[in-house]
Amino acid sequence: MTHLLRERPVMSRPDPKRPPQAIALFILVTCQLMVTLDSTVVNVALLPIRHALRFSPAGLDWVIDAYSLAFGGCLLLGGRVGDALGRRQALCAGIALFTAGSLAGGLAPSAALLLASRAIQGLGAAFAAPNALALITVIAAEGRERTRALGLFTAASAAGGSLGLVLGGALTSLISWRAAFFVNVPVGLTVLALAPRHLPPTPRSAGGLDVAGAVLGTVGLVAVINGLIDLARQASAVATLISFVSGGALLIALAVTELRVDNPIVPPAVVRVPRRRVALVVMLLIPITLYGSFFLTAQYVEASLHFSPLRAGLSFLPLSGAIVAASRLTPGLVARRGPVVALLLGIATLVLGSAWMVAGSSSSSYLLGLLGPLVLLGAGAGLAFPTLNAIALAGASPRETGATAGLLQASQQIGTSAGVAVLTVFAVADGRPAALMVGCAFVIATLALAAVGLTRRSTGQRAIPEGGSPHNCRLSGLTYR
Repeated sequence: MTHLLRERPVMSRPDPKRPPQAIALFILVTCQLMVTLDSTVVNVALLPIRHALRFSPAGLDWVIDAYSLAFGGCLLLGGRVGDALGRRQALCAGIALFTAGSLAGGLAPSAALLLASRAIQGLGAAFAAPNALALITVIAAEGRERTRALGLFTAASAAGGSLGLVLGGALTSLISWRAAFFVNVPVGLTVLALAPRHLPPTPRSAGGLDVAGAVLGTVGLVAVINGLIDLARQASAVATLISFVSGGALLIALAVTELRVDNPIVPPAVVRVPRRRVALVVMLLIPITLYGSFFLTAQYVEASLHFSPLRAGLSFLPLSGAIVAASRLTPGLVARRGPVVALLLGIATLVLGSAWMVAGSSSSSYLLGLLGPLVLLGAGAGLAFPTLNAIALAGASPRETGATAGLLQASQQIGTSAGVAVLTVFAVADGRPAALMVGCAFVIATLALAAVGLTRRSTGQRAIPEGGSPHNCRLSGLTYR
């Protein structure tokens, strides 16, 4: 097992024909920061939005949920469209939609138009995010260079949520809730101006898009995420069950359909690599603890510690700082100790942070009960997420990178919704400490799964290329000897 833990990534020589990496990476990181930031930037603006547009209390939740449903539900479609039509084109189309939706949201004169604009933003994000992640594999050579790029990408993704709370609170307090939408417009236009010049083109895959698979995957994911949203809201049990059953049935139908079509939206080869399957499951499980804990903490600091919305956002900055710091250290750790060690260390750090949060849940002090756990959770996320992305994306063929990225991000989005839903149910029933204990149990189970699934000798020996040797083969971009 020791030699598996210390696998070294294969270092590829830089391609002199690639565009300047710094500008391309800036564009991709900015895209990811925009789409994750917008998942929370309006959270602290809901009250003024309700008064301005006369939302009902029940309808107000859809300002957040319309974005989440469109984003999570269309990720598979967005990633596969990038494979089929070109990732740069798909990313630009997504950012154009996102920017148009942001402008429409800032100008919205009614509740219905605001919700429509949020759905457009989510659709644009679903096309931009997986293709931005897939393009990382084009601009950065496999090995330390790619791990560093994925670290920056992950830092933007993970920190975007807390930064959205800070930015949303500041803009709403100082200007207007509409500024939280308008701020995306100049950023989006800048990305659209730079992307065609600095992002590399990618080849289009042969054959048309799997329309049936796109419909089944999109509607199935929307139904599952809607069921999780209903669960968090304590909505009708019948409606929640219908969402889960219908969504599950559609996703099963998707799995059957994909085996029979020539150009599937989720190519079966994507999930045939054992390590990639483990990475996808871990990417689903980690957010249950991480984002569920964030949601409960945000509620706690406002309701129990009586923080203002802006101060509540600022209280998450240590978390963001820890994510950025840990993601900068990850490439060196992966180069020295291998990706599995880095991932397991990251998950173990999440376990410590989660356990500390449980132990400090009775404290009424931010400094004693929350600051330390947030720093540990941020450090764990900064180690785990870029390594997970690297393990899952490495070795994917150019025709399947977008689909792999879409599946990764769909797993993360479902895990995020599941974390909020499951921990909210336990918090309502048994209180915040009990919910945090459930979150801690999830991340402990995740650590056990990753340790077993990624260190089994068979995991590194089941995907031997044709004509290759079991003693020196590449699996997911890693060398086994």
